Amino acid sequence: MPRAIRIHDTLTGELRDLEPRDPGRIGIYACGPTVYGPVHVGNARPYVVFSLLKRFLEHEGYEVTFVANITDVNDKIYDAARDAGVPSEELARDMADLYVRHTDALGLGRPDHEPKASETVDAIIDLIGALVDGGHAYAAGGDVYFRVRSFPQYGKLSNRPLEEMRQGEDEADEALKESPQDFALWKAHKEGEDTSWESPWGRGRPGWHIECSAMAELILGLDFDIHGGGSDLVFPHHENEIAQTEAGRGQPLARLWMHNGMVELDEEKMSKSLGNIRSLAGAIEARGRDALVMYFAGGHYRQPLAFSEEALDEAARSVERVRDFVRRLTPGEEAAPAEMDEYVDRFFGALADDFNTAAARAVLFEWISEGNRRLDAGERLGAGRLEEMLYALGLEHLLEPEDETVDPEAERLLREREEARAARDFATADARRDELAALGWEVRDTPQGPQLVRRG
Repeated sequence: MPRAIRIHDTLTGELRDLEPRDPGRIGIYACGPTVYGPVHVGNARPYVVFSLLKRFLEHEGYEVTFVANITDVNDKIYDAARDAGVPSEELARDMADLYVRHTDALGLGRPDHEPKASETVDAIIDLIGALVDGGHAYAAGGDVYFRVRSFPQYGKLSNRPLEEMRQGEDEADEALKESPQDFALWKAHKEGEDTSWESPWGRGRPGWHIECSAMAELILGLDFDIHGGGSDLVFPHHENEIAQTEAGRGQPLARLWMHNGMVELDEEKMSKSLGNIRSLAGAIEARGRDALVMYFAGGHYRQPLAFSEEALDEAARSVERVRDFVRRLTPGEEAAPAEMDEYVDRFFGALADDFNTAAARAVLFEWISEGNRRLDAGERLGAGRLEEMLYALGLEHLLEPEDETVDPEAERLLREREEARAARDFATADARRDELAALGWEVRDTPQGPQLVRRG
């Protein structure tokens, strides 16, 4: 019998059973980045959360289509391109390519579809046209705005009073609106904006919110299974997606709304606008992709996740604990299924209960502790179903044979470290250790002498 899977739905505020629109198939849409600069660790959290969710659902037997868009038409892109002195299309293309390269380094695979707003303009214009024809939108000064008061359910996702739901748009836009709560679907071309398209309302470009409604519908259809993204998108972005799709199409956009908490640095949301960021590429280069993925898996997706060097240190130690266990396993040997499958069932049970990767990770280390106990008692043990658990957490790489070939430079540094320690020149010894770490090696002092081990 298939395992029941429950996910917290922001729209209802409840844990709800996952009931696919199409039996055996799941469609996921997660809002991706606006590409006006390199992505940071906070940008990567939804990418990791929904990539791992896809892996879990596939383990449970579902055929999963995962869509993560790239917003390449936006005010922030125009502003950044103007500051950099380059065409906005060029900046967006370069930053999108950089985003793909940096998230590739996480080793989780790519989403099945990564639509760009600039490639979906026809579908966007079609949806806006349906809203205008239905009386839910109006043209003003070359812009087109959604008429919020035409949709009585507006606010049902964020649960805010209507008077508090201001869109944060320019004062010039406010003057064109019937109501301050109305939001832009189409924006007229302005001086200094070098990318625009023809439309029934004049030359211009899409508003941010309509882009995702159109891209999600184009690929997944309506009433698809899971719409995801960061909790900072609940209002206005996802609130507006719900309103414009339901008003224009007469059907819900998605069945479940699933939001991840923010990555926080110094107790504030990590964001480019605040300047408190750690680049994804820099973190991977410094710590390795395994430590980053282990770090993300260590928190429940709905909760904020504190970022610090200490948190990455803890994640790196957890990775090494898995590696140490794997080194003790006997190739080709099977784990004892009768005694150890209980841990595996609990692991996937934790993921089925609102995708609790933190609880699942804890069970993984219970399994490893039990395995070490058995190995210490002289049992032969293989990986068994450890591979299933590691794959679900994006850490299957830890089972791959390690390349322990030590380069001559590392061997020289190790000799110099040992000579310095013998001479009680601990400053030089520590310096050589740090140089080895920069080359990707950790020094382990064992009863057989110092050994070099590849860092995760």
